[in-house]
Amino acid sequence: MTHPTDADCVFCKIVAGKLPCFKLVEDDMTIAFMDINPVNPGHALAVAKGHWPTVDAIPADVLADVARTAQRVAKAVVKALAPAGVNLVQANGPAAGQSVPHLHIHIMPRRAGDNVSLNWTPVPGDMKEIEAVAARLKAAL
Repeated sequence: MTHPTDADCVFCKIVAGKLPCFKLVEDDMTIAFMDINPVNPGHALAVAKGHWPTVDAIPADVLADVARTAQRVAKAVVKALAPAGVNLVQANGPAAGQSVPHLHIHIMPRRAGDNVSLNWTPVPGDMKEIEAVAARLKAAL
């Protein structure tokens, strides 16, 4: 099966076998491998084989495939490493922390006190503003 690619993309190079990785699992649409900049031991990535940079660009069925692969790896992380928790993180754009513009989901084992900063303190929002933004989103659906 052929997938869209970007010759300059590090993940496309991994998919093509041009760069090495510690591969965990692979199927027709996805590949999962260890993150070489891990937040904790066991940090892995589930990656679409095709080059779609963000969640709004990827076909829904391929996104579902990536989610299935992420779940499979997350189950292995839980079984093999018994972390205190697991984050699945999918970022879109530099402001969201996306460093490789190729759709991927981080599978991140968590330990109490590991100082990984993904969490925020819930603060009640302005209900009128929330309602106005909801209306804008509904209109865009």
